[in-house]
Amino acid sequence: MSSGAIKLGILLSGGGRTMLNLAEKIQAGRLEAEIACVISSRSEVAGVPLARGLGVEPVILRRREFADVGAFSGRIIEVMEAAGVDLICQCGWLCFWEIPPSWADKVVNIHPSLLPKFGGKGMWGHHVHEAVLAAGEAISGCTVHFVTNQYDAGPIILQRTCPVQAGDTADTLAARVFEQECIAYPEAIRLYREKRLKVVEGKVVVKS
Repeated sequence: MSSGAIKLGILLSGGGRTMLNLAEKIQAGRLEAEIACVISSRSEVAGVPLARGLGVEPVILRRREFADVGAFSGRIIEVMEAAGVDLICQCGWLCFWEIPPSWADKVVNIHPSLLPKFGGKGMWGHHVHEAVLAAGEAISGCTVHFVTNQYDAGPIILQRTCPVQAGDTADTLAARVFEQECIAYPEAIRLYREKRLKVVEGKVVVKS
């Protein structure tokens, strides 16, 4: 790992596919980063042993074990800062937490729709794809955005699209969207590492 690598902190609640995609890009030399920390909100999910397989012992932080959101959020930041994390990446993270001002524009998420469509509380995973199909959309895709303290409302960094095809199910659409996620998330992290992202009046400006 070169000295210029950015240190990523991963937040996950499930299978860890998004984390694995980032790890694969790092190992292939296509993303100058390292996974310095992994926090899981659940202990019995595939992402936990997957993190261990990547050489990172995950920290388990269950929301119910904290008195309130503030205490839960504070512990997340403590763990991330102790690991020297530069950028926190939500990778299938399902718990609401409060981002302190010192971490504004340093937390990113990828959402499986073209925000602001099909976002908000409860809109995750197959719930999103089912809603896209029910609405009769012709195009779907994914959005990488900075995380704020409102669900899926942070400044958009980039989006990638894919067609919704006749006969699609939530599963087939999800697979097509995930292909775009595997491209979009590493690209957003590259832009962040290169200091090319600036938030101006609630919108992301990508510097050339």
